[in-house]
Amino acid sequence: MKKKLVIGLIILIAAASLAFFAIKGSKTAPKFKTEPVKIGDITQTVTASGTINPVTNISVGTQVSGTIKAIYADFNSPVAKGQLLAQIDPSMLEGQVEQARANVYNAQANLQKIRSMLTNDEKTYNRYKTLYERNFIAKSDVDLAESTYNADRAQINSAQAQIAQASAALKNNLTNLKYTKIISPVNGIVVSRNVDVGQTVAASFQTPTLFLVAQDLTKMQIDTNVAEADIGKVQVGQGVEYNLDGYPDLTFTGKVKQIRIAPTTIQNVVTYDVVISVDNKDLKLKPGMTANVSIIVSSKKNILLIPNQSLRFTPVKSGDAPKFKTEGVWIITDEKKQKPRRINIKTGISDGEFTEVLSGKLSEGQEVIVGRIEKNKKQNGNGNVPRMRF
Repeated sequence: MKKKLVIGLIILIAAASLAFFAIKGSKTAPKFKTEPVKIGDITQTVTASGTINPVTNISVGTQVSGTIKAIYADFNSPVAKGQLLAQIDPSMLEGQVEQARANVYNAQANLQKIRSMLTNDEKTYNRYKTLYERNFIAKSDVDLAESTYNADRAQINSAQAQIAQASAALKNNLTNLKYTKIISPVNGIVVSRNVDVGQTVAASFQTPTLFLVAQDLTKMQIDTNVAEADIGKVQVGQGVEYNLDGYPDLTFTGKVKQIRIAPTTIQNVVTYDVVISVDNKDLKLKPGMTANVSIIVSSKKNILLIPNQSLRFTPVKSGDAPKFKTEGVWIITDEKKQKPRRINIKTGISDGEFTEVLSGKLSEGQEVIVGRIEKNKKQNGNGNVPRMRF
């Protein structure tokens, strides 16, 4: 009996000791999670997404309607300025040229005929004047000869105008016939071809695009949409880093070339087109690729940094927290009592994870509070820790 009583006392003393140290430990256990202030480098960026495009895209179309007779360039074909890309069937336009040329010849022949009549009527008029002076004919005969002569002179002007009109029509038809040859206006490469042999193109209402020619694929640009909240940070000449889904392990670089002032509204968000120039000497970049862009707004080295979580921490509930005029962080002044104290600081640039400290009583290695440590309890349904039984 005594032996069982001694064993029971020993177990009771051990349980009491465990409970005492557990309660004591819970009182001295840290309540807050901290991270150290450090010295490091930081880069502030503006992120956006955009599309890779050639610097110059030329839409090659046609001003005349007709059927595509032949195609001399295909996708990815290098072309030179003046090179024939396609031929529209010229048969109908050739007939119009011949008809216009015949009209010119007819107008010229009519002019010669009228000139001959003018010469004859001029002689008749002069002869009638001489005969009238000798009283051999009446005055009415002279007047009729004069009238005929003047009419011939007027017809000369009309015939010359008809020649000019026919010549203009001929020139217009010759120009249209020339347009049946689709010529590349620049040196470049064919990005797209939108027609096939036998297809009919109609240029009645608008100029159809037959080919899209990129002038130089070794120099490309990224057209990005930057939100109005960030556009004030972006300047021409800033460095850019971007990634492509087609090359996930590579990081490419470029520079801000242009900030276009024309706004674009997408789902009530105002954005601006920022053009980024990039090099493509190895031709890895393809038109239409999606680029994830980081515009380097500012970069600093060897500066004092704090985690951004420390700027959002407050030791009291957000609704009960007092409003401070300056920015600040919290540190632990008493390790045993875990009492936090606020330090006012002035911040600089941020990369989303860390923020630069411009002024304030902080030093490298000092711990700042970034959050609370939640206690894990094994509950039995009413929130109490289950009792130990012997």
